[in-house]
Amino acid sequence: MSFPAAVRVFVVEDEQLVVMMIESMLEELGCTMSGTAHSVPDALSAVENGNVAFDVALLDLNLGGVKVFPVAAALMAKGLPFVISSGYDASVVPEDFRHMPIVPKPFRIEELDAALRKAVAKA
Repeated sequence: MSFPAAVRVFVVEDEQLVVMMIESMLEELGCTMSGTAHSVPDALSAVENGNVAFDVALLDLNLGGVKVFPVAAALMAKGLPFVISSGYDASVVPEDFRHMPIVPKPFRIEELDAALRKAVAKA
């Protein structure tokens, strides 16, 4: 199940317990968590300023009641791959982002693995 090379993942998630679970899954997959952001402004700053070096981002759809779509748009503009994680139905994701992998919350490690591989392969 391990990636051939250590893939660096930028995790955008507002729940600390979920961040810890994701970090554990990433380690098991042979990936590294290169950074985290807990809000849309923090994530936008990291993406726009290049503060975090990463190969793929994992974006929680809802960060404290704010949708993550501005971050997805910034990543897309830079040609950087991402995965959206959501407890909502995929229909709430705007059409512009539906071609990117979406994993339902709560997700299993196999679902995260498949979504990250798909996102990285598209890059």
